[in-house]
Amino acid sequence: MPASSLANRLFLSATVWLVVILAITGVVLSSVYKSATERAFDRRLNLYLRTLIAEVATPDEPPDRQFQSLGEPLFELPLSGWYWQITRTDTEKPEVRSSRSLWDKKLPKLEEQGTELTAAGIRLAYVDGPEGQNLRMVERPVDLGADGKYLVSVAGDDTEIFDETRSFDYYLGGTFTALGIVLLLTTVFQVRFGLAPLKRISESIADIRSGRAERLEGEFPVEIAPLARETNALIDANREIVERARTHVGNLAHAIKTPLSVIVNEAGAHIADPFAAKVMEQADVMRDQVAHHLERARIAARVSVVATVTEVAPAIEALRRTMEKIHRDRGILVEAKADPSAKFRGERQDLEEMVGNLVDNACKWAASQVFIEVLVEAPHQAGAGPRLRIIVDDDGRGLSEAERAQVSRRGQRLDESKPGSGLGLSIVTDLAALYGGSLSLAGAPTGGLRAELVLPGI
Repeated sequence: MPASSLANRLFLSATVWLVVILAITGVVLSSVYKSATERAFDRRLNLYLRTLIAEVATPDEPPDRQFQSLGEPLFELPLSGWYWQITRTDTEKPEVRSSRSLWDKKLPKLEEQGTELTAAGIRLAYVDGPEGQNLRMVERPVDLGADGKYLVSVAGDDTEIFDETRSFDYYLGGTFTALGIVLLLTTVFQVRFGLAPLKRISESIADIRSGRAERLEGEFPVEIAPLARETNALIDANREIVERARTHVGNLAHAIKTPLSVIVNEAGAHIADPFAAKVMEQADVMRDQVAHHLERARIAARVSVVATVTEVAPAIEALRRTMEKIHRDRGILVEAKADPSAKFRGERQDLEEMVGNLVDNACKWAASQVFIEVLVEAPHQAGAGPRLRIIVDDDGRGLSEAERAQVSRRGQRLDESKPGSGLGLSIVTDLAALYGGSLSLAGAPTGGLRAELVLPGI
């Protein structure tokens, strides 16, 4: 899909928002889970802390029985990462008792690190323990009055928190990746499904332009139904304008032909008079120019209508037979070779007028043979349709480059002995240009003139 397409814009915006939302949600969930794991770890530390405080508050027990495993074997293993420590702080030399796991090391004091007491009377923080371990530590000061003041600390290896959080993050990342893929596929489906009516309108308009349909038909969603209605209204208005233009052109033709006929008749009654001869000459020029411009106006009006499609091969074959009959007395052989798939994006009448003028001109100048060939060329650029190349060759005397330039000018003729007004090639050039095509003249392989007409195909 092109980057500027509506589908791309919707898909990219949905993708960006999806990634942002999933990323934010993932960070929040990871943070919440880490906090929950941390609180569970802290509850475990607090359980051991309260057990130690209870032991401290029972001084009648033998010292050897106190403060050992607390039901956790890790407190017995040297440098296991789980430690407890009880420090008496009201003596000149602090008395320190600790778990066997602490060995000969000591836990740091959170009070000395500036950690504030919580509302529950404890301090919580992460510290560096023995052997470079990262520990989560809870500390609480205990005042037993006459029995002394103590600082009770319990620390555990925070690897458990990290491992739990990392494992959760892995599962969360995998789940969100799968969810993101599913949501992106869903987005693609939604975009395609949602824009399907617009694609249908585009295809319908292409059918109208190619002549396969005359209006947008079918039911459309309420959001784009006004677009379909306005498009149909525009098509109807275009047809009405063209019909009015055709009517005005016809009226103008009749209005002008009558005065010209009167002028010609009056001048013809005094043909010996030089002035009357000049009037007749200029009246003929006026008649030719009026005919040319009226024909061009008629063609322009017809081309303005939403295009129809014409099968080229049947039209060329009909012209071939007609031209052979017209020039039968000279024995002109007209051969035609047309691609069966060739289609002209326009009216058959215009195609016949253009090709007919070229073939008629070729028959007039040919010695014995005229050859017509129709080729279909692939589009030269994206979005463009195919092109028709119609070649008309004759075996006449041909034209020099200067002569070809002269006959290409409107109304110019090289030989007054040939019938016609001299406007045929000019009309072909104008009509081809209105359709976005062109006409060129060159030398033919048979020695005569080659007329090459390029028109839009489908």
